[in-house]
Amino acid sequence: MARLRWMTAGESHGPSLVAIVEGIPAGMPLLSQDVDHDLARRQRGYGRGGRMKIETDRAELVGGVRGGETLGGPIALRIDNRDHANWAGRMGPDPFPAPPEALTRPRPGHADLAGGLKYDRKDLRDILERASARETASRVAVGGICRKLLALLEIDIFAHVVSIGSVTATLPDLPFPELRARARASDLACVDPDAEPAMRAAIHEASHAGDTLGGVFEVIATGLPPGLGSHVQWDRKLDGRLAQALMSIHAIKGVELGLGFTAATLRGSQVHDPITYDPTHHFDRPTNRAGGLEGGITNGMPLICRAAMKPIATLRRALPSVDVHTKEPFDAAHERSDICAVSAASVVGEAMVAITLVDAVLEKFGGDSLGELRRNVETYRAQLAAY
Repeated sequence: MARLRWMTAGESHGPSLVAIVEGIPAGMPLLSQDVDHDLARRQRGYGRGGRMKIETDRAELVGGVRGGETLGGPIALRIDNRDHANWAGRMGPDPFPAPPEALTRPRPGHADLAGGLKYDRKDLRDILERASARETASRVAVGGICRKLLALLEIDIFAHVVSIGSVTATLPDLPFPELRARARASDLACVDPDAEPAMRAAIHEASHAGDTLGGVFEVIATGLPPGLGSHVQWDRKLDGRLAQALMSIHAIKGVELGLGFTAATLRGSQVHDPITYDPTHHFDRPTNRAGGLEGGITNGMPLICRAAMKPIATLRRALPSVDVHTKEPFDAAHERSDICAVSAASVVGEAMVAITLVDAVLEKFGGDSLGELRRNVETYRAQLAAY
């Protein structure tokens, strides 16, 4: 069974972030620019912090690609941390000339204290450096590789911000390509031009109050054939795999597919999508309240996922905490941070959905080369047409 395997490594202020991806078939065109576009999108957005002014993320492909094409082996990439130069003597693999000042005041809402207890680290920087959302740059790079493969199979993924704080956008009744263009043109990935100024105002107000804001983003995938995922085992259900992938993103506290939690408030007749048949379009559904998934399997409709992001836990107006050395009460330590990163998280959401879908595509169709994978997909589509 062909599957995608991937892993990231590196710390927020370490020398670099790295990732290894295995399972991408041979013969796929791939340049670093294919990845850099999404890395740049991740760094944009009103409400981002000062770190984004320091870093200009670029991915260096250091293995698995030759002459602009994948080789079928593991793809290795590296993203340098420019801010590492400002952390000389405090970060890096070599012994320090002098012990750096330990961070001992955990921030509520972060992994600081839980990680310190688990790994027995009294300097909480040993935890927060890896727990930082800086790690998601690696995920976006992996997602960029996966997005390239999906595009060659005519599968597209985009995200837009549904809400920030109490401000909710209205989704216009427009074709998906236009919604995608609107989201990409917006500094907040918002497709509603009336809601965006209110979102910016809410972020501005939270910033002046020393506070932070969260929100909700939606990821949409189009062009998916029916049949990805499976109903036969819990860990093969695609909805479960997507939920885990999105929930793994930093600060995400809730995930919905289709109607999500709203479905629990309605009757079955208001939730389930009727099935129609048209000799031209074959099986169809006039609604998509299931969000493109039934029984853990794609049904041919657009995939709709939403993720709820809590407000960022690093506040200028610090919350009460306790020093892990002295056990005395203190205000939590403050690290440079964003005010709102929902638009950036939406780019990470795209990446995680892309990674999960490539895994499902390889599971379903296999193929050691791009040509073999395409032939397998075409044969399956012919099977569907004859059903």
